[in-house]
Amino acid sequence: MNIIVLVKQVPNTTKVKLDPKTGNLIREGLESIVNPDDLHAIEAAVRIKEETSAKVTALSMGPPQAVDALTQALGMGADKAILLCDRAFAGADTWATSLTLSRGIEKIGDYDLIICGHQAIDGDTAQIGPQVADWLNITQATYVNRIEKVTKKEIVVKRRIEEGFERISCQTPALLTVIKDLNEPRYAHMEKLINACTDKAPIKVWNAADIGVSTCDVGLEGSNTHVIKTFTPNFRRQNETLEGSKQEVVDKLFLRLKKSDTTIAHMF
Repeated sequence: MNIIVLVKQVPNTTKVKLDPKTGNLIREGLESIVNPDDLHAIEAAVRIKEETSAKVTALSMGPPQAVDALTQALGMGADKAILLCDRAFAGADTWATSLTLSRGIEKIGDYDLIICGHQAIDGDTAQIGPQVADWLNITQATYVNRIEKVTKKEIVVKRRIEEGFERISCQTPALLTVIKDLNEPRYAHMEKLINACTDKAPIKVWNAADIGVSTCDVGLEGSNTHVIKTFTPNFRRQNETLEGSKQEVVDKLFLRLKKSDTTIAHMF
């Protein structure tokens, strides 16, 4: 069984700044980490590997420094790693990103299962997993919090929904997006980390030509959404103190609500 786990490197700070011209995150000078949900995806893939002797490939799209995220994935137990890296990939929205990842997956070729975190903390869209599945035309299950059965032909999972849980069976190949309730990610093994930094476990780097995509279809140029303007909202709070007895305060509050929102007035 062959598993591909999608890994993203994200900024490790709440002090994120935006480029006012492009609307993209300014990542220079920021410490980066593996996206937290993707750690659970890596852990899930490695656990399946330990139970079934599957092979795990970590795949990421990003700048050269994203090799650090892939190194951590190798340290946790992935067998090999591939970085999709090209200046043409920069500034991609979820459409262009998922296209790039899907083309990378198609180049890898033989896979039975794709696992990724349900969303990245720098975008919070939760769109990449489902879009990749759509590009590849394969079955998908989102918000997975338990993997109950894994075979070459079938995956049985439990997924979180608004009113509880849902148990579903997916025919392979399939894509799963997982949430943090699924497992507790392990620490990277020191020996595996050392091997990941040597020729014993090289990280392959593929560019746009390697995966057969036109530069006009990826990155900022291939994105269907573009940020027109970014700004920080100016929040100003105003308060008013109502004085008097309890009944007088209630009456005054009622009048304020009635003036500001007729819908609330009807509720009374």
